[in-house]
Amino acid sequence: MPRIAIAQIRPSKGEYAANLQKIGGVLAQIAKLDPPVDLVIFPETVTSGYFVEGGVRDVAVTAGTLFRDLTVEHEAAAAPPIDVAVGFYEVFQNHFYNSCLYASLGNASPGIKHVHRKVFLPTYGVFDEERFVERGRDIQAFDTRVGRVAILICEDAWHSITGTIAALQGAQLVIVPSASPARGTGMDEEGTRLPASVVRWERILKGIADEHGVWVAFASLVGFEGGKGFPGGSVLVSPGGEILLRGPLFEEAVLTYDVDFDELTRARAESPLLADLEVNLPHLIKTLGMRDAGSGMRKRRPVKFDPAVNGSHASRISHPASRIHIVGKGVEEGDPLSIDPDLARRWLVSFLKDEVVRRRGFAKGIVGLSGGVDSSLTAFLAVEALGKQNVIAVRMPYKTSSPESLEHAQLVIDRLGIEALTIDISAAVDGYLSQVETNGAADPTRRGNVMARERMIVLFDLSAKYKALPIGTSNKSERLLGYFTWHADDTPPVNPLGDLFKTQVRALARHVGVPDVILQKPPTPDLVPGQTTEGDYGISYDKVDRILYYLIRGLRPDDIVARGFTREEVDKVERRLESTHWKRRLPTVAVMSQTAIGEFYLRPVDY
Repeated sequence: MPRIAIAQIRPSKGEYAANLQKIGGVLAQIAKLDPPVDLVIFPETVTSGYFVEGGVRDVAVTAGTLFRDLTVEHEAAAAPPIDVAVGFYEVFQNHFYNSCLYASLGNASPGIKHVHRKVFLPTYGVFDEERFVERGRDIQAFDTRVGRVAILICEDAWHSITGTIAALQGAQLVIVPSASPARGTGMDEEGTRLPASVVRWERILKGIADEHGVWVAFASLVGFEGGKGFPGGSVLVSPGGEILLRGPLFEEAVLTYDVDFDELTRARAESPLLADLEVNLPHLIKTLGMRDAGSGMRKRRPVKFDPAVNGSHASRISHPASRIHIVGKGVEEGDPLSIDPDLARRWLVSFLKDEVVRRRGFAKGIVGLSGGVDSSLTAFLAVEALGKQNVIAVRMPYKTSSPESLEHAQLVIDRLGIEALTIDISAAVDGYLSQVETNGAADPTRRGNVMARERMIVLFDLSAKYKALPIGTSNKSERLLGYFTWHADDTPPVNPLGDLFKTQVRALARHVGVPDVILQKPPTPDLVPGQTTEGDYGISYDKVDRILYYLIRGLRPDDIVARGFTREEVDKVERRLESTHWKRRLPTVAVMSQTAIGEFYLRPVDY
């Protein structure tokens, strides 16, 4: 039985040479296993990272180049003969592709056995793949020393026909390299909370295996790129649709398993769906492509059926309507903002480790600690990610700030045992305002904006002094409602809370141990004495967050009102949402060339 390894690893963004060395390191580790591994499968775009956008031209290589470099790494690792499947950006015949190379290394017949070029390129949500690479055109099963194999890259596997094509071509093992960011939260069949995208992936992979009686090996990228987290969670699925191995979430790992191809025979005997398809496919194909030459519409065939027999009366069987269980629109689906706090904690801690240390090269993080729930939670997450010795808390009171804010911030500092500084911004704020206003008498909004911007001056200056990356604290509710000072609260380069609504922040803060006194007090930016956030909104966060959730998912105001909100509440939130888009965008630049930054010249921030 061939032994297969699945390596879910974290590539260095845009660093082809470093990633090849990492692959070599995996080969060196695998070389120590007994019995030896016959095939190791790496994720999609493992040689470069996935979201390189316009940088594809910089990291793409020919398949021949990749094979040569893999051979060098294999020899340096002193590894036994092995087959590899490696996802990479490819240059082929003057075109760029998202590809997967299958090659044999170090055996009697080394060489490239196959290159699959991704057929289905996503262009929705966070994806814009077709802008940077071209589509592959076919799916081919091929023979290897471990068996007959086919490759489907990421979204290729989401289309049921691709697995069918692979199986009809005799594939015994379907390899699925993936770089699919985690999105949402969901629950698998065993009741385990996982990212929703992981749950869906497992359902798709089990379906491919179960329907066609094939082994499926799914290799998922790990790490964060521009805030988008690749979760790992690689799996090996048996021909009966059972998950035999599952990789850890957000961690690098190598999974190994001895694959028994005789299980294909048993699975296909118990569920001969593939055999049925092979028999009926010629008949089904006849119905495809039958279109009217003039209109492009399918030709309508007469419906063939036998007439009714044994009488002409309708059934007299009773149908008790009271027993029908109705589901669908109008049925309460539960709290849409419910999260699994432990999964969220692991997700965000992994994000901070990747974005602060690995991507940006900082050992330390610096947090503006106000004594509120958002900054407190951020400090807790930063300590878990970076270690308490690497987190600096900065309290930045103004003369009108509530003493309670300082006290609550000190509670967090003491509980976490982190280094802390207190910088009074009163002189800086008043010194500026006294130069532009009589007696410094600015209106409260302007004064608050100056305070917020002064705090960012402090954070970024201390960042340079302590070599500590500023970590943001704004939540999704504030960002959507524009409840922040432009180019102040929103400026830190990483923000773990920016995709959590306020109510979700509270749930996570409670889970990680933020003091109750902070959780229970009314949220306030503490820019004006007596100010509260919900007072400024004129509506509670419990309502705000749910209305926002429905609005950004595309529900119409009438549909939201029907879910238990007043028209006034929905209109109030919608007006704030629609009037603050400008605060969530970079400066608008007049486009005058074919190399405009962010339009034509596209590079991720971390590449």
